[in-house]
Amino acid sequence: MMEKQRKATFLALTAVVFWATAGTAFKLSLRYLDPFQLLFYAALISCLVFLGFLLIQKKGREIARTSRKGILHSAFLGFLNPFLYYAVLLQAYNMIPAQEAVVLNYTWPLVLVFLSVPLLKQKIGVLSFTALFISFLGTVIVITQGDLLGFRLSHPLGGMMAMGSAFVWALFWIQNVKDSREETNKLFWNFLFGSIYAFFLVLFTSGFAIPGPEAWLGLIYIGLFEMGITFIIWLMALQLSSTTAKVSNLIFLSPILSLGLIHFVLAEQILISSIVGLLFILFGIWLQRMDKARL
Repeated sequence: MMEKQRKATFLALTAVVFWATAGTAFKLSLRYLDPFQLLFYAALISCLVFLGFLLIQKKGREIARTSRKGILHSAFLGFLNPFLYYAVLLQAYNMIPAQEAVVLNYTWPLVLVFLSVPLLKQKIGVLSFTALFISFLGTVIVITQGDLLGFRLSHPLGGMMAMGSAFVWALFWIQNVKDSREETNKLFWNFLFGSIYAFFLVLFTSGFAIPGPEAWLGLIYIGLFEMGITFIIWLMALQLSSTTAKVSNLIFLSPILSLGLIHFVLAEQILISSIVGLLFILFGIWLQRMDKARL
């Protein structure tokens, strides 16, 4: 049992490290491609990754056996993620510093709780409402860069998009819970539809461009490790772990590692307001989980 848990922890930490690199990879790749082009190529690479994984596991027949209802649900899920989620998030990264985008996007666990009330009919306690307020205060600290009294926003639209991506991600996971299909098969169909949506988005907006060598390096990395393999690694960790809490709590490390990479790789000066705002958000998430454990 201990060996199984060690494997689960190792896999979870691997996924966390890969996800922590996402903000830096996005910023570097956006130097060579616009957000919609980046979305299309990376989503297509991820789709091929999921297809390859299914074929290696000899589950190719499951793709063909997917019901019409499942395909239609994936058409909806694929619109939410990867299409809408990354379209909004990458636009945010294109507008604001990576540190702000990382921190604001990380509000999704609190948004998930908020949306679970009307959509899943779940009840939340007073502590969860307090947690929501604390995390909201953290987001205000980040988007105003600490100027709470003046409430001067560093980039209103970019900040709204980063927070909007958190809403899309939370909505996706709520809808994903309702789908009982095997996860990798579901991810393949989701990313297939997401790639199709992204194709038409690029076709009617920025147009297609053949990425150069520098762009392909970032695209392959994002397609493999931000959108693709990392999801599979995380699911394997959850399956091996004795409890989901033992690995899910490790996700708290992701934004902290992200800020470190952003500073050392992108040479962004990490603002005190970003650190303080992140601490407020993380404390709010921790409070919410404590409240959930009590219910």
